[in-house]
Amino acid sequence: MTLFDERARLVANAGAGPNLFVATFEAPRLAQSVQPGQFAHMQIPGMESHILRRPFSVYGRNLASQTVDILYQVVGAGTRHLSGISPRSDLAEGFGLIGPVGRGWSPPAATSRALLVGGGVGAAPLFMLAESLKGQGVPATVVLGAQTHAALACEAAYLDLLGEDDVRCATDDGSYGRPGFCTSLATEALDQAAAEGRPFDYVAVCGPEPLMRIVAQEARERGVACEVSMERRMACGVGACLSCVVETALGKKRSCVDGPVFDGSEVLW
Repeated sequence: MTLFDERARLVANAGAGPNLFVATFEAPRLAQSVQPGQFAHMQIPGMESHILRRPFSVYGRNLASQTVDILYQVVGAGTRHLSGISPRSDLAEGFGLIGPVGRGWSPPAATSRALLVGGGVGAAPLFMLAESLKGQGVPATVVLGAQTHAALACEAAYLDLLGEDDVRCATDDGSYGRPGFCTSLATEALDQAAAEGRPFDYVAVCGPEPLMRIVAQEARERGVACEVSMERRMACGVGACLSCVVETALGKKRSCVDGPVFDGSEVLW
């Protein structure tokens, strides 16, 4: 797929939870071409001393308004600076987005029921996949996990899309949903579906690496196809610098172009 280097305008930058924000960009070419699971490599204005772009997964898009949404967490200088940019400031006009980058989600053509598992901000790169599956008539169940109820930033969007019967949540502090990690909910969902005679035949996971490792192993033991989205620090974002390598059974792979989505059974955890 062709990469675009697009000048984008920030049109919204709203808080979505503890240190969480959703930034909306007017970016017509990216909105028209991005596929579920792909990302944009962003040049943030006002950070001229930091020459490297930053990768951000695309959370959603609106073809009517030609915009894309990016959910991000403030974890360092770049995201802290981004969180302070107002759509009304001069900096709002100066964003550079290279995209759509990477290999996205690719459910098998015969998928009849899907389980999507998102931990923390890992819930965001799965949302467009959930939309795509629903559009194809494929039933999907979503399991979300976060440290607290307030940190379940994507819950409302998934509830609007799928309904409460197909969205299950867990919180580390027990403030909402199942107390503890969402891995228990994922295992429970796999076993329950099999017992009902309607097993999942595709699993997609994004979040902390221990979460992805556990769910990928559970899927593998049950013979269920599983994909994971691997987060790595990136410099170039186009496969040249080899700074985002993932170890797989097929050798070293670059997260930016060979991923970020990989076959979970091939990743050497």
